[in-house]
Amino acid sequence: MRITFLGTGTSGGVPIINCDCAVCRSANPKNKRLRSSVMIEINDKFLLIDTTPDMRQQFLRKRFPRIDAILYTHAHADHVFGLDEVRRFNYLTKKRIPAYGNAQTMERLTTVFNYAFQPPEIEIVKGIPNLSPHVIEGPTVIEGIEVIPIPLVHNELTIFGYRIGNFAYCTDVNHIPAASYNLLNNLDVLVLDALREKRHPSHFSLGEAITEARKIGARQTYFTHISHILDHDRHGQMLPKNMAFAYDELELEI
Repeated sequence: MRITFLGTGTSGGVPIINCDCAVCRSANPKNKRLRSSVMIEINDKFLLIDTTPDMRQQFLRKRFPRIDAILYTHAHADHVFGLDEVRRFNYLTKKRIPAYGNAQTMERLTTVFNYAFQPPEIEIVKGIPNLSPHVIEGPTVIEGIEVIPIPLVHNELTIFGYRIGNFAYCTDVNHIPAASYNLLNNLDVLVLDALREKRHPSHFSLGEAITEARKIGARQTYFTHISHILDHDRHGQMLPKNMAFAYDELELEI
């Protein structure tokens, strides 16, 4: 299984607009963060988590032949507003792409992007995204791969993280329900939200993320959804040995 980080930034990306802080002015490419998303390649299938507003830029700098399925964490703008870019992959494959998420996420997506979701009996429509909506609540086989949704709390919203094999992706979270810890046992790699140093009402701070990572006990943890407050090198030196900041275009083989 290969994991490619398409973006590792918070909702405004890094650098943010009209900011002259040290991180936003940094020449370090690891401080340049598009909105958070990953591509999972497994058994010759390509599973995308979230369609960010930066999706076009992400797929121009890193090419993938197709998207076999999309897993949505939740329907906030920084995780879904690149959905229209999916149409290029519909054109290339001449197939409708299945999209998965919890009931609230899929209801929002099919309302906001109603033109992109067509009944299955309708042929592919040219020039627009062609997606099929799927509500999932528990372990689901997608393209022959078992995908386990992990309920997480993002302020007052219940969202999904996802586990595939011994890899788990948990972004936009400030609380992990007790039952969800059972879905995070024996991980080789955990990807976890770590927004900034100070506490935040809907995201783990860096300190909280480190505490949660220790509790979960993955062999390696990578932090994502990072704001311009955190410098990749300076703050990265402070992390425990089995924890690190993810960065755009990082690839992992698991």
